[in-house]
Amino acid sequence: MPSFTPSPRAFLLLCRISLATIVLNVATGAAVRLSDSGLGCPDWPTCAHQRLTPPLALHPVIEFGNRMVVTVLVISCAVTWVASFLRPPARRDLRWLSGGLLIGILGEAVLGAVVVYSKLNAYVVMTHFMLGIALLAVSVELCLRAAHGPGRGTLAVSRRVLRLTRAYLVLLVLAVTAGTATTGAGPHAGGKGAKRVPIGLSDMTRIHAETVWVTAIVLLVILYTLWKSDAPARIQESGRILLGTMVIQGIIGYTQYFTRLPAVLVGVHVVGATIVVSVALWFHHGLSDHRPEEVDEETADPAGAVDSSSGPADPVREPV
Repeated sequence: MPSFTPSPRAFLLLCRISLATIVLNVATGAAVRLSDSGLGCPDWPTCAHQRLTPPLALHPVIEFGNRMVVTVLVISCAVTWVASFLRPPARRDLRWLSGGLLIGILGEAVLGAVVVYSKLNAYVVMTHFMLGIALLAVSVELCLRAAHGPGRGTLAVSRRVLRLTRAYLVLLVLAVTAGTATTGAGPHAGGKGAKRVPIGLSDMTRIHAETVWVTAIVLLVILYTLWKSDAPARIQESGRILLGTMVIQGIIGYTQYFTRLPAVLVGVHVVGATIVVSVALWFHHGLSDHRPEEVDEETADPAGAVDSSSGPADPVREPV
């Protein structure tokens, strides 16, 4: 029987499905917190009192829905990891990234249990969210690498731009961390009686906003440097897209603050953070030119191979 060998295109699709599920996991996790459903299922891995499924009530259903998304995510990452060993040609970087992603998702699930049994401790919830952002970054990198051949590629910009971009990514991580702490100091605890970060909300919001402004200024310097050095148009365009996502995210952030943090806007802001991080990694990856994947046609498309038992092979073969 023919063995299952996923093509590079099929493997890339699996990677993108995992990425989309990670974003969905962040979104449903935010819904759990913003709807005060954090203790809708007070036990783990069961929902409550040795019962796996939740009772038909709002908070348990929302919390259990997020757990089901995590289950789908584990399956998706496991399939992607197995496919990384079967796809031609062999790629060690894709195997390591997909394997690390699977281990991280399992760790995220276990940390979810700690969130429940700590009664929604703000610091544990913050760690839970930041681990989710780290897994998002690994998933984005996996998708980007799966779209081309192995190797780091050839740098298409100056070393100064590369260093500035790396500094930008560090600042972006600090901005996201400060935003997570701001939520931890705010009114959306995820449930009644949850421990909050002992910092004034206005003070934490100011720290978060100032970090974002510094990050945006560094991005403007990067865009100016790219323009002055006549960098490739595609890189300048991706930089402008990144700036646009940051501006939109900033508008949402200021709007939610001055409208007293409505849950819907806070949820949109959380999802927006995943988009900004993803676009930033895409921009950083695009600073280099990468060669396409070299694929053996007979391995990638077994149906196109010639059956020797049916007669002599045609000397002219059309490329797929």
